[in-house]
Amino acid sequence: MGLENASGTFDIGGDLTVHRLGFGAMRITGDDIIGEPDDVENAKKVLHESLTHGVDLIDTADSYGPAVSERLIGEALAPYPDDLVVATKGGLLRNTDGDWKPNGDPDYLRNAVLGSLDRLRVDTIDLYQLHRPDPHVPFEDSVHALAEMKDEGLIRHVGLSNVSVEQLDEARDIVDIATVQNRFNIGDREFEASLDACEKYGVGFIPWYPLGAGDLGDRADAVAAVAEKHDATPQQIALAWLLHRSDVTLPIPGTSSVSHLHDNVAASHIALDDEDMDRLA
Repeated sequence: MGLENASGTFDIGGDLTVHRLGFGAMRITGDDIIGEPDDVENAKKVLHESLTHGVDLIDTADSYGPAVSERLIGEALAPYPDDLVVATKGGLLRNTDGDWKPNGDPDYLRNAVLGSLDRLRVDTIDLYQLHRPDPHVPFEDSVHALAEMKDEGLIRHVGLSNVSVEQLDEARDIVDIATVQNRFNIGDREFEASLDACEKYGVGFIPWYPLGAGDLGDRADAVAAVAEKHDATPQQIALAWLLHRSDVTLPIPGTSSVSHLHDNVAASHIALDDEDMDRLA
């Protein structure tokens, strides 16, 4: 299996063409996603290496670090290649205990966008996603804030994360939604209805936790058998399954290791057949 990204392409928002296998930049931070990584230069090397192998979608968030992941991306890669899409998210606060606390207040989101623009060293964010609905703020207020910043040119495309089909529909009445990022992997298909809705609407579906930290549940034996057939690892089969599951899936496996990055890109070359997909279903 080669090391070029062979995952096919998807047009985010209809106009940003990316390879469907992207890179999630959460793991280039410190332990528990707080602070600097132990080896900053290695983190930047992983970012550069992803581009070398045809990855042109990098997903991050202001809460990763917090702020560390965005800053390292800006330092390592800006000014960005024309074909690179950098997506980020806002709407979660961090504390030293590692908690993730929703904040969907419109004024907070506006401030968060300004901070992300600065750290990423851009004038417009390619894809800005609401990281999580805030139960203490009307969902439509949060979405309206992102819609307004899109109108102002601070955001090119609006995305959502951790949302239901009903919330997706509510948001689509306010602004065009380019992507939905929900937890989804071969062992955890709770949000399958959200994926189905994205297929119907032509919206990109970004499955976070795409490898499920290796926990494949009751599908572990089936995955192992398919992995042996293709001379691959179970993790590679999990990624290949996501790519084959739907033409709108945009998996973003993350790593702080160059060799692991190579394994992930190699998974885009695995051609699962109908028998494999039936076994994994």
